[in-house]
Formats: sequence, structure tokens, C-alpha cells
Amino acid sequence: MNIPYLPQRFVMFQQFAGGQDAPVGGRLGDSPGLQTPPLGPGLQVISYVSSVQRVDYETFDKFLSFAEHKDFADMAARHMARQLPLTDFAESYIRHAKTLIAVGDGAGADLRTGMETEIVALANPYTDDTSAGLPVQVWYQGAERAGAQVELFEKADDGTVQITLHRTNDRGIATLPVKPGHSYLVDAVVLREPAPEVAADLSVVWETLWASLTFRIPGEDEG
Repeated sequence: MNIPYLPQRFVMFQQFAGGQDAPVGGRLGDSPGLQTPPLGPGLQVISYVSSVQRVDYETFDKFLSFAEHKDFADMAARHMARQLPLTDFAESYIRHAKTLIAVGDGAGADLRTGMETEIVALANPYTDDTSAGLPVQVWYQGAERAGAQVELFEKADDGTVQITLHRTNDRGIATLPVKPGHSYLVDAVVLREPAPEVAADLSVVWETLWASLTFRIPGEDEG
């Protein structure tokens, strides 16, 4: 998780392993921000919730392109129904990021860590057989998020990146194709109308919540 340690930029930075959890500590400006010791051997689950950030759009087309890519095909109608401006408007966003790290044998399981939206791996990418894919489950406000688009970024050791789109079933589960020796970023986005106080404080008309999960599938020479 290559994020600098800047407490003003996050509201949660927590590590979980072996039934234990603790805040991720650090020194101001540490980069990467995750330099804390593990909570013992096994699978380490690191969760990070950013503070609210803002992005400005000069044109509606740029916002619509983003919304359609993230599977919100009805966004033009929703924007028009609210009689929002077509130029010079803004959106707020919050990142809900997780990373899975193997320490020692990497044994253990991912878990829900209390974020508003979250992606949970239903198999351990470091120890389980993922030849038939890695199942993940998407959550939003404590419920399984059915029919959500999941975007999978696959990175090979030579830097080549391949992107594929997937969709969750009625239990919020999608099975993702993965390969040994590759690193992965999974994301799923919620795009919603902001709460009135958020809209007023930040002068925004939309809000996005980004759930992400990163991990690696070990190669044969990494076991």
C-alpha cells in the first residue's frame, strides 16, 4: 500500500491478523506509510479509509465518461433530474482500501474490517488453490452488494497491465481469474448523492466511495 503516512489524509489505518488488530503507526511523512511490524506470522489485512477529497469537473462529458466506465449508465438522467449544472461542478470521494500481505506461511483469512464499502477475499491468495479463480465479495453499508461491477487490474512482473470487468451475483460475489506470479488491484465504486452537510461543506453535487483490494498470487518460485 504505497501511501505516505499523513494522518490528516486518513480516518482509519488499521492492521488485522490472527484475531488481533491494531492501528498502523508511523512517523509523519513516512513513504510508504505502511512500515509497522506485522502482528505475528500469517495473513496481514491492512485497511485504510481516506479523508474526504474533492475533484472538479469543467465539463459534464468528462464526468459522464467516468460514470459510464464505472457502470452508472443512468447518470445522465439522474444528473438532469436534479437540475445540476453541466459545467464547473464537483464530486467528493473517499477511498476504502485494503491490502493482503503474507508474513511467514501467510496462513489466515481476509475479513470485514468495518469500512462503509469493502471488498473481502473469500480465499487466501497466498495459500489456497486459485486455479479456478479467486472469489471476492463486495459489501456496502453492511449488506452484500449484488450486481456491482468489479474492475480487475492484473500486473505481470514485466509491468504489463491487463484490465477486465466482472459483476457480482445476488450475494455480492464475483470469481476473478488470477494467475501465479501476478499482482492484482480490484475495485468497485459507489456513486451516490452526497448528504446535505457534505454537499454544503465541500460544494459538491455527487459523492463516490471507492472500495479496493490488492494482493499477489505467488509464482512457483515464491512458495
